Amino acid sequence: MTSKSMKGWLPVLAGGLLLTVSVAHAASPARGVTNSEIVIGQASDLSGVTAVQGVNNTDAIRMAFDEANAAGGVNGRKIKFIAEDMQYTVPRAVQAMNKLLNNDDIFLAIGDGGTPMNDANMPAQFAKDVPNMFPLTAARSMYEPYNRLKFAQFASYYDEMRSAVKYFAQTKGRKKFCVSYQDSDFGKDVLAGVVAETKALGMQVVATTAHRPTDTDFNGAMEKLHDAGCDAIMMGTIVRDTNIIIQTVRKMGWNVDLVGQFASYDTAIASLPGGATEGFYCMTPALYAYPDDPRPAVQEFAKKYKARYGREPNFHGEVGYTAAHLVLLGLQNAGKDLTVDGFIKGMESIHDYTDIFGSKFSFGPDQHHGSTRSFLTVVKNGRWVPVEQEALAY
Repeated sequence: MTSKSMKGWLPVLAGGLLLTVSVAHAASPARGVTNSEIVIGQASDLSGVTAVQGVNNTDAIRMAFDEANAAGGVNGRKIKFIAEDMQYTVPRAVQAMNKLLNNDDIFLAIGDGGTPMNDANMPAQFAKDVPNMFPLTAARSMYEPYNRLKFAQFASYYDEMRSAVKYFAQTKGRKKFCVSYQDSDFGKDVLAGVVAETKALGMQVVATTAHRPTDTDFNGAMEKLHDAGCDAIMMGTIVRDTNIIIQTVRKMGWNVDLVGQFASYDTAIASLPGGATEGFYCMTPALYAYPDDPRPAVQEFAKKYKARYGREPNFHGEVGYTAAHLVLLGLQNAGKDLTVDGFIKGMESIHDYTDIFGSKFSFGPDQHHGSTRSFLTVVKNGRWVPVEQEALAY
């Protein structure tokens, strides 16, 4: 199979990726696999507090799979994609995954949303030998400890926050770091990164506040951080809580650096009416390519997405599109006799893959974490703009 014959659904291939992995013929078909079909599932937030991310991600994944199907599928098989709404709650996520595993017999899961939801579901998935592919979270638990069935897409919240603390301490002279975070596995991963880097720099976190994902009143929390004298607030927040916290701080007339991460890198924050989020910083593992990006492939993606769904794709839509193409490539590399082991080897044979948005990914045996880069961006005139062109590190 040449890259030319796969042109219909793989936007960018680099580094000779299409080396087909030889797999011994399975004695019995893998679960979720027939001669004509591969069943792939997802437990995503389609109507809850993070739906602005989940819906875009799911739609882009579906579009990529439909494009692959229209081009003939993968090694003669079409993708059947089943997305379940978990509303960003653990009980609904567990219920959704139980359906996908036991009723739909999925071969793999892709883009499952939320750190606590993935942490709750992975044991059941792994008990049935179902890979967890590119969940919509950057928590370390998505790739640590190593498990052959875990594949993560981006730098972790922990790494993003460590890099951000180092930058703001050394470049902007910030000394009193505080953390406002969701009281969940996600938020605690953000907190851990800030604690680790402040300690490495001979500092300590001055104050913290923790909240539930559904909380909407942050007046008391921000007063606490203000009274503690914070000069930078590192935020383990997503979209709605991020916007409310920023608005609360602005109403207080408090000029303090606010710094988010992958979960808050969203156009719904940058374009908040009234410009309240101007100057909000965010660490992100990849840079959002706006629909007016000059690259033809990006423009074509945005045009097709908007024509199909009636809105422009956000960053998490781009993330989903790339995740789907990486999975498609892994399936292609696995060959026609598809097994879980063959698929894993197919993923591990992907090196120096560059997606249409400019992000690069590599995998290998014992290396299922696609990228460790993270960039600092800021909201300027309602758009995300890179502060530094190069990725940050610690």
